[in-house]
Amino acid sequence: MRIDGFSAPLMASWQFTKDCNLACLHCCADCAPGSRMPGELDAAEALHVAQQLAAAEVPYVLFSGGEPMSASHFWDVAQTLGRAGIYLKVETNGQRLSEADAARLARLPIRSIQVSLDGATQQAYSRLRPAASLQAALRACRLIRRHQLPLEVAFVPTRFNMDEAEAVMDLALELGAFRFNTGALMRLGRAARLWDALKPSFQEDGQFLKLLIRKREELAGRLELCFRPYSLREGMEEWLREPPGTLLVQADGTVKVSAVLPFLCADMRKDSLAAAWDYYRAACRSDDVVNALRALIYEDLPVVV
Repeated sequence: MRIDGFSAPLMASWQFTKDCNLACLHCCADCAPGSRMPGELDAAEALHVAQQLAAAEVPYVLFSGGEPMSASHFWDVAQTLGRAGIYLKVETNGQRLSEADAARLARLPIRSIQVSLDGATQQAYSRLRPAASLQAALRACRLIRRHQLPLEVAFVPTRFNMDEAEAVMDLALELGAFRFNTGALMRLGRAARLWDALKPSFQEDGQFLKLLIRKREELAGRLELCFRPYSLREGMEEWLREPPGTLLVQADGTVKVSAVLPFLCADMRKDSLAAAWDYYRAACRSDDVVNALRALIYEDLPVVV
């Protein structure tokens, strides 16, 4: 495997907390207000993980959640990584992003800030994100660009918002985003429980993919449309061909082998980064992991994480 030649991860994808100010219907991580994962890393433990990432010169860290900036120690961790020259991506719903937050982010080595825009109208947006404000998310996007930070927009297609997909792409371009991230709705977390209500029809899904292909050509050079792998199945097939050089760190410090499998391979509370990376690479070769992924792909089994 290509990852056998890497002495450390190329990237750490860190679910910083499961706590979130929203409870979105399509949330893959099942996050909600007050839904911290049992045993989430405290400030000192999270800083220890950050120091290990810095010492190993991991080039890139992605912060997800929940809402990562809602954790009180987010800034200390981000600054520790930033001082080491590690590029950061922060995924946010943008509801509470302030001018001061944007200014602080602008002092860090930011690769991108990703804001979720799941509708071009308040009606579609709040249907998926109850109690959320589209205007607050748009204000966050404008703040990000005002501070000259690179903006990505994320869109999750469901039967509630498919008819606004093209309008959201055009809105992302207007807002100054450089990338539009999307793909088929993933049957994970809360989305799995609400699957029958959320999943677009086969025809709608096909039309959406055709729209993406057309808009990719139309917007070439102005907005990058990122939608491959398109489906969860495509992602798993790609993983089997070439396991990613990414360490998936959960909010409690445990390390998952794959986002779609329940297998844990390390615990950053107890294991060094070097050991966690070795355990991950070994797990990628294990029959249990490979067979579990093949079963999900070829037997169409439900994803349980």
